[in-house]
Amino acid sequence: MDYTHLGRTGLKVSRLALGTMNFGELTDEATSFAIMDEALEAGISFFDTADVYGGPQSPDMEKGFGISEEIIGRWLAQGGRREKIVLATKVYQPMETGPNDRRLSAYHIRRACDASLRRLQTDHIDLYQMHHIDRATPWEEIWQAMEQLIREGKVTYVGSSNFAGWDIATAQCAAAARNQLGLASEQSLYNLAQRTIELEVIPALRHFGVGLIPWSPIGMGLLGGVLRKIAGGRRASPVLQMRIDKLRPQLEAYEALCDELGEAPSDVALAWVLHNPIVTAAISGPRTVEQLSQNLKSASLILSRETMAKLDKIWPGPGGEAPVAYAW
Repeated sequence: MDYTHLGRTGLKVSRLALGTMNFGELTDEATSFAIMDEALEAGISFFDTADVYGGPQSPDMEKGFGISEEIIGRWLAQGGRREKIVLATKVYQPMETGPNDRRLSAYHIRRACDASLRRLQTDHIDLYQMHHIDRATPWEEIWQAMEQLIREGKVTYVGSSNFAGWDIATAQCAAAARNQLGLASEQSLYNLAQRTIELEVIPALRHFGVGLIPWSPIGMGLLGGVLRKIAGGRRASPVLQMRIDKLRPQLEAYEALCDELGEAPSDVALAWVLHNPIVTAAISGPRTVEQLSQNLKSASLILSRETMAKLDKIWPGPGGEAPVAYAW
């Protein structure tokens, strides 16, 4: 396993991060423990979760669950693991039904952090990520709350997730005015089939020295050999089936290229995001130990320039960075 710096910080993390969104919902505790054991053995040092993970993720959900954090906490409580991993979690989503039990007020950040620490059975979070932007809360309040957690030793680094390019810029300018490091990383949706962040988010990250942690690098299964799996009798969810129907010609070309390379489609998809120099680590969110074992190969898979060009032809991005991509 290779390791690299988290953005411009001195902290090094594994190029693959273990995503734990499935823990407690699609993956039971025993299997979750086995996945974490395998990840640690394979050299994955970067574990990512969120306070809300472990239950249905839908816009109309009334509260979060914390189950993923609880499972990780019980795994850590076995001893000898905490200082071997970089532990990341998130704050923003509703965790109770009260009006202040969500978003990024200083009130909620403090209470949410303490609750995550209890569930994780640890005294500190290495990377505390804002799960979404909260434009109703001023940055002065957000950074003051984060600085307090850092002073108390509860948080080491702060990150963001699902931020727009201008959100990253405003966050960093507000942090600089307070003589603070600001964001260490941004976690964004990024894969071959979804490249919108190349327009403005990636240029902002590069400018401010913020590391990129792509989530869903396999496109929620779309880029994991979905056509051959369906041909083998596996059924796709209605949402995934709609995407398959829309992108079938590209998927056929993509899976044919993977066959030509002799590589699993999921490995090629993960390797592609890791080839971008702004990317710190790609999140692998396995449901089974076997899926994790398969994903491990991607960290050492080298794609040639010719292959990268073929992938760009199959899955064209937005045409470059803003404003060149659309202004001329």
